[in-house]
Order: sequence, then C-alpha cells, then structure tokens
Amino acid sequence: MKNKSSLKILSALANENRLQIMQWIADPLPHFPPQSDGDLVDDGVCVGSIATKIGLSQPTVTKHMGILADAGLVTHKKLKNWVFYKPDHTAVNQSLANISELLK
Repeated sequence: MKNKSSLKILSALANENRLQIMQWIADPLPHFPPQSDGDLVDDGVCVGSIATKIGLSQPTVTKHMGILADAGLVTHKKLKNWVFYKPDHTAVNQSLANISELLK
C-alpha cells in the first residue's frame, strides 16, 4: 500500500508546475500578495492567486491542485466563492519518510 501511495505522490510532484506550486504554497508570504479573503498561512492560497502567479488558467490550476489533493499533499478550504489550498505538512513529511524507507 505504501508503494502505491508513494507512486501517486511522486507522480503528482513529477510535473514542473505542480512542484513549483508546492514550493510557493509551502512558504506563501514572500510569493503571494495579501488576500481580501482568507489568511495566506492559516487558510491557504486562493486558486486565482496561484493561477495569476504561474500564468495558467484557473481551470488548469484547479486540475493541478486536485491532483496534489488526491495525492494527499494539500488540503483545501472554501471561503465564500473561493477555494484556498495549503500544504498538509504532516502528510508531506510522512510521504517523504515512506519514500525514503522504500529506497533503502
């Protein structure tokens, strides 16, 4: 089961855009302007802000975020009409430990 989960995580991070997004949302304050709704750290980053920064359409970013969420790397929260994403640091750290264990 760990192999399948690790494969899903590695696959999610194998895309350059998704990897870049993960790097940005892991430390959002220097990468995104303040949001009118939602705190960058507590609530996460709005899909629209991610789309603007990376230069992709909002539907494309939503698809990328869905892949990251399906892999368990991010969580999401809906506030008003917006969806905010932030990394699930516990899951990311556990995933890295699992992958490290597999490669020993």
